[in-house]
Amino acid sequence: DDTRGWFSNAVSIIEIKRVSFVPLQGRPSCSSIIANWKLLLSNESTKDSETVFTRLARECCEDMFVDRGELREGDQKVVINIAGLRFETQLKTLDEFPDTLLGDPVKRMEFFDPMRNEYFFDRNRPSFDGILYYYQSGGKIRRPANVPIDVFSDEIVFYQLGSEALEQFREDEGFIKDVEVPLPINEMHRQFWLLFEHPESSNAARGVALVSVIVIVISIIIFCMETLPEFRDDTDPVVPTVLQQFNKSTVSTVVTKTKLTTFSDPFFFLETSCIAWFCFELCVRFLACPSKREFFHNIMNTIDIISIIPYFVTVVTEMVSTPEINSGQNMSLAILRIVRLVRVFRIFKLSRHSKGLQILGQTLKASMRELGLLIFFLFIGVILFSSAIYFAEVDDPSTQFTSIPDGFWWAVVTMTTVGYGDMCPITLAGKAVGTLCAIAGVLTIALPVPVIVSNFNYFYHRERESEDKCLKVNVEEDGENGNKNDSSTSLNVPNGVSRRNEKRNNSE
Repeated sequence: DDTRGWFSNAVSIIEIKRVSFVPLQGRPSCSSIIANWKLLLSNESTKDSETVFTRLARECCEDMFVDRGELREGDQKVVINIAGLRFETQLKTLDEFPDTLLGDPVKRMEFFDPMRNEYFFDRNRPSFDGILYYYQSGGKIRRPANVPIDVFSDEIVFYQLGSEALEQFREDEGFIKDVEVPLPINEMHRQFWLLFEHPESSNAARGVALVSVIVIVISIIIFCMETLPEFRDDTDPVVPTVLQQFNKSTVSTVVTKTKLTTFSDPFFFLETSCIAWFCFELCVRFLACPSKREFFHNIMNTIDIISIIPYFVTVVTEMVSTPEINSGQNMSLAILRIVRLVRVFRIFKLSRHSKGLQILGQTLKASMRELGLLIFFLFIGVILFSSAIYFAEVDDPSTQFTSIPDGFWWAVVTMTTVGYGDMCPITLAGKAVGTLCAIAGVLTIALPVPVIVSNFNYFYHRERESEDKCLKVNVEEDGENGNKNDSSTSLNVPNGVSRRNEKRNNSE
């Protein structure tokens, strides 16, 4: 009777503590122990009681009957408490990744709670489903659907799953993988390449970038200022000056067609100075680039080449031109005007030194499909509403819509909500068509815009994240090197060049 009463008390205690009770050797569960004890209490037969008691003793003292080699394989259970939510797994599951926080016994021991015989982490609970799946699947990372990307990324870093798991996660989520920056093998070429190509590499590179920006701005100002009437040359046939001679009978327009005086123009000297800097910068980057083939495939280098071509075309045209007027002069002047217009593309050279323009270019490149849909929808709307406005206004003698092509301009202006007012419907049916055109234009433009904005936000936050990473690397390098200043390190690290790439280049 005393033994039966002791067993009854033990069963009650075990049922109360069964949630936190975890056997260290782990095979028998609390439910099996309680079931055996209840069977022992309710059994009156001595023979059966001895059998159940023997089974109970073996389960409670399993370390005396179980093979030790099997335990060393990691069959022990491990309880992991994540902010009150308990997870159970086997030790051998965690041991497959010994470099992680949970796989390293020394690292995870800091979070061990001996009173509850479990590991406690005050972290995000839904995220641990993906973390535990990483161990159970042998290295596959999957983000739970209800966990934000940034939260799960922080959990990967906290549990020290490694850079490979983080890169796999970023790739699965659609992030663009960072490409290692190629550097020239020659040390001198590398220094010049970083100096002219990567402004963030050093203070000297920032100074060169500042000079380049100033020269670009001066060149654009010259391009705009030389078209003002007070600065324009009266003998320039490319931008002719209109002289109105008033007399009593007629008003005539006279265009002077004498030889160009470009070489004596003050703007020409300023333009020559800017072109000299552009050519010098382009030649240095071409000679120091790691790959001549990739140099011409870069869109920024193509813009640099296009921006200096008009100057040389203008000089050659000035040198070979003659004062005589021939039949092909009008055509040559039209071509020369187009060549001078190409100079305006020099403003895109600023994108080399502006992160904002680079983000805008990446956004437009990633949103080409949405922009194509926008243009396609706009094209359909223009055809429909220009046809509708023509047939709605065709009976009115004072209408401005004499044909369907004449309505194209009105439809574009109305759908884009610009509304110049140069063409407008007169009849009631035409005004109804104009109302529908404006509403359809708002909807057509508004639908693809959120996708483009989302792409811009992605590239913007990606650039901010890259800057924060580079800043963190700089701080760590400064802490390791102390006050020691290494020119090659200061040039390479801010550009995101990995140590492996740097060592490979040095060995080559």
